[in-house]
Amino acid sequence: MEHEIVSKSFKDSIKVKERFFTKKNASLIIEAAEAVAASFKSGGKLLIAGNGGSAADAQHLAAEFVNRFEIERPPLPALALTTDTSNITSIANDYSFDQIFSKQVRALGKPDDVLLAISTSGNSSNVTKAAEAARAMGIKVIALTGKGGGHLAGKADILIDVDARVTARIQEVHITVCHVLCELVDHMLFQKVS
Repeated sequence: MEHEIVSKSFKDSIKVKERFFTKKNASLIIEAAEAVAASFKSGGKLLIAGNGGSAADAQHLAAEFVNRFEIERPPLPALALTTDTSNITSIANDYSFDQIFSKQVRALGKPDDVLLAISTSGNSSNVTKAAEAARAMGIKVIALTGKGGGHLAGKADILIDVDARVTARIQEVHITVCHVLCELVDHMLFQKVS
């Protein structure tokens, strides 16, 4: 029985990744990387928001940019809005949990920045409100979602949606997308020969 669970999980993960890998999705990831690279070139930064596993992905991706990914290069300005517990708890306490990211976007964001909004359902209200705040400030929004994109779909400049219903399978594609995004941005900024 346990072997069947392991086998099914891996096979399901592979199926979702194979289904996701289309020319359209590859083009959307390239477009997202171009937006992030352009932001970094112009002195902007990448703001990243998500809840639960998506919060961990936000922190993971920020670390890949600030430290390094696969090549040696200067640190790049990425900030996970999920890490400052004093900000998060004071905003949640004084206002609401729905505003924990939007208030940070309004405080820290500027028009040359990019917001990466991660939500497996696309319906996390705090992530959606962050996207709304970003759009109002002229900040480009990349949404990384699943299950059709939910409410976040209509608030994104670039929507990368994983056609799956199981949260774990969506998150497995999300982290792959994040790694490819890092690789592309590094290539665009430091390895591309013009």
